[in-house]
Amino acid sequence: MAAWLPASGAWAQQATASGEVRRTDAQQGKITIKHEAIAVLELPAMTLVYQADPAELAGQIKPGDRVTFTAERRDGKYVVIAITVRQP
Repeated sequence: MAAWLPASGAWAQQATASGEVRRTDAQQGKITIKHEAIAVLELPAMTLVYQADPAELAGQIKPGDRVTFTAERRDGKYVVIAITVRQP
């Protein structure tokens, strides 16, 4: 049985984490999140600007929102692919 491999030959690393939105840029599709350490993505606790995919995700949240998000590393960049506001 043959295994499927992405065309680039690289697997996307993906993880879910929690954090607080610091800034959004809906026009550029970017979200700045202060988050806990994300071991799977080899990220320490930090504030990082993520690309949103789809870009519309950046317009669904606002600074100060506490969120749970799923991010992945694509070609050396960090991309948020899902995000939800956590209820207080």
